[in-house]
Amino acid sequence: MNSDKYDIVVIGAGIIGLATAMTLVTRYPRYKIAVLEKDNDVALHQTGHNSGVIHAGIYYAPGTQKSNFCSIGGKLLRAFCDEHDINYDMCGKVIVATKEEEIPRLEDLLERGTANGAEGLEMVGPERLAELEPYAAGLQAIYSPNTGIIDYAEVSKAYATQFREHGGDLFTNAAVHEISEKDGKTYLETAIGSIQTDRVINCAGLQADMVARMMGVEPGLRIIPFRGEYFSIRKDRQYLLNGLIYPVPDPALPFLGVHFTKRITGGVEAGPNAVLAMAREGYKKTSFNFKEAIDTLTYSGFWKMSATYWKVGLDEQYRSLRKSVFLKSLQVLMPEIQMSDLTDPGAGVRAQAIDSNGNLLQDFAISETQNAIHVLSAPSPGATSSLAISDYIVDLAQKSFELVA
Repeated sequence: MNSDKYDIVVIGAGIIGLATAMTLVTRYPRYKIAVLEKDNDVALHQTGHNSGVIHAGIYYAPGTQKSNFCSIGGKLLRAFCDEHDINYDMCGKVIVATKEEEIPRLEDLLERGTANGAEGLEMVGPERLAELEPYAAGLQAIYSPNTGIIDYAEVSKAYATQFREHGGDLFTNAAVHEISEKDGKTYLETAIGSIQTDRVINCAGLQADMVARMMGVEPGLRIIPFRGEYFSIRKDRQYLLNGLIYPVPDPALPFLGVHFTKRITGGVEAGPNAVLAMAREGYKKTSFNFKEAIDTLTYSGFWKMSATYWKVGLDEQYRSLRKSVFLKSLQVLMPEIQMSDLTDPGAGVRAQAIDSNGNLLQDFAISETQNAIHVLSAPSPGATSSLAISDYIVDLAQKSFELVA
């Protein structure tokens, strides 16, 4: 460790934490800044387990932070990747209505996406859909040519490199165990020793609410982990997909439903579903963390949410247990997909923020407390928007922390 005293410490080396640290050290080089990551590398959780989509900004309600950040964030991301030779592919996406009752929702999505600045959106019928995705089934679809794919772990490592090259310190295997304050300073007891800092930016992802509570802050929400399970498509059947194929989402839910996604690293994924996980890093069905499970099951907001969405939850659990049910969900979008095409199951975990009234938070949640900024929830399109979000956080820090260039 180069020093145990810093002006600003960022907790968490996912894509949001690293983007924020990079932006901070670039704009305010006079300050000594560190990033603390509990694992042995960066971007190992939500960042490294997501589907790698560069979103265009279609789904989000106009005026929300999601809609404000996404279209500009995607442009900033692509510019960064062009500058640093990071590969991405603007392969395009179709959002497909397979039932008549979905068409009005599809039309609403087109209006919403256009209002959000998503470029090149086009409503297409069955003939044009067949040209774009010959194996997709649908009555009508939105075609988004400015949706792409990328490896966000690679992007995160590039952010980390820039952070270090501009003088920042990044510490891995540096889990934070205790946080205290004295005489206007914050003391972080970590796995690598004690660190003193003037200011903290909490970007701890799946543990963000826990870090806030360690600082004596009641965030007004709880992170409830949901595992998103998917299958890979057998290599000799990957010709079934040209880009990305999504269903029309249910506006009452934050999850998009099972879909087909190309990966920039090769391959095609089918899924995910969304099932309650019994650990915040519960990537397997058998994953269990007693403390974290109790944290979920003793939270009143979880039970209020469950009272509203119990049927959806049971359906998702059933689909998780029955591969044949998972397959039928996929066949709605692509009738030719077969059981034998689904291989190599995997999963990610979504940090779903739920408030005490049982509401599923669908927008970003970024709050300020004395000497700290907390990124309590940054769901999709958080990775796409990482540079736009980092600009927002650093602007907050400039005012709250009284930073001087």
